[in-house]
Amino acid sequence: MYKTGLYWFNHDLRVHDNTALLEASLNCEQLICLFCFDSAWFKQTGLNAKPMGLIRRQFIEQCLHDLAKELKNRGQRLIVMTTDPVSAISVLIKNHEIDVVYRSHHVGVFETRQWHHLRADFPRIAFHSIWTHTLFRPEQLPFGLNHLPTTFTEFKQACETIAIDKPVAMPQQLAPPVDTVTGLKRTAENVLDSHKGFNGGEKAALQHLDDYFSSELPQHYKTVRNELDGWDNSTKMSAWLASGALSPRKLIDRLQRYEKDNVANESTYWIYYELLWREYFQWYAQRYQHKLFRPEGINKQRVSCCFYPERYQKWCHGNTPYPIVNACMKQLNQTGYMSNRGRQIVASCLVNELQLDWRFGAAYFEQQLVDYDVASNWGNWQYIAGVGADPRGGRHFNLEKQTATYDPEHHFIRQWHGEANQYPLDSVDAADWPIMPNKDE
Repeated sequence: MYKTGLYWFNHDLRVHDNTALLEASLNCEQLICLFCFDSAWFKQTGLNAKPMGLIRRQFIEQCLHDLAKELKNRGQRLIVMTTDPVSAISVLIKNHEIDVVYRSHHVGVFETRQWHHLRADFPRIAFHSIWTHTLFRPEQLPFGLNHLPTTFTEFKQACETIAIDKPVAMPQQLAPPVDTVTGLKRTAENVLDSHKGFNGGEKAALQHLDDYFSSELPQHYKTVRNELDGWDNSTKMSAWLASGALSPRKLIDRLQRYEKDNVANESTYWIYYELLWREYFQWYAQRYQHKLFRPEGINKQRVSCCFYPERYQKWCHGNTPYPIVNACMKQLNQTGYMSNRGRQIVASCLVNELQLDWRFGAAYFEQQLVDYDVASNWGNWQYIAGVGADPRGGRHFNLEKQTATYDPEHHFIRQWHGEANQYPLDSVDAADWPIMPNKDE
């Protein structure tokens, strides 16, 4: 039994089915619960975007507001800071004689580096990182991580029959908090309004889970999953899964109950199928680490592309010659969300039509998406760019065919004002002279 522990919340903003929090509570006499808005999240990177934009910050703040209430109901309290978490945790360790730090395991390179930094600075303290963000535990995989299948199909065939653990029951009372936390200046609570359907927090996640599986939507999922818009045309679980407000095992447990009590068909299986895609990318990110962000991806395959600032800006703002791309990007910028089909379309456009470095698109998604997840986002972008797990070497979508198939009447394009830009894609010609519109235009 440890005297004083620290629990570092990150992408596990829930109490239900939180094995890491459970172990911390059971093994500590008292516990400090901390979340840090890392100041680095709000600074522009070399890829021309910030790691976190306003909409996702808003969603995370709602999650934290809800988490604080749930912890309070169980005798705990949440400390929220806007600072470098390594510095904050270091201060707490020194001021409160903390002898153990817990967290949910994170596959991100940046988060892993911070964890290793703390372990190196405090070698006499115990550090426990526990998997809560995945369906499977490492020991359940039928292969070592270094032998992770190179394609999703191989992964699915090896793993889809693995028995998934049931969600763990959490106690009504957690280990008590430290009486007075010193050395830190807390961040004032700032909970913003909900945005376009996504309310942050565990309570909203569990309510949405119940609403979805109390309807007939799961049994029709596969037939509507490629629609470009519409709240009911996908499960809409992704934002809560990404923030950890919803446990993936809780989702699978509810899906299995639906199949037992209602119907099991191709659509309900497809929900599991796509969760397996999410799962694959979690282990993919853990396996390849920094290679997730390299231009050549995991294959050491150089991609022929340049960076055209004007093309990039037009893509970001939905001002390209491609109406369906424009509509999708404007939807993303206004709502923080885009359908899976839309994400594939705009990624293919950036890589193929615009011939831009795929990493700039991935970084912009990281900034804008309310459901951003490091593994799923960067893994999927590598897949489209042909530098990742796709055995076909990338995907090039025919934009006219995609429009004819998924928006034949242009309802989606008109709704999001995606009409094509009337001027050329580039405002300079090969000799770098400005291209001016005709006088009659």
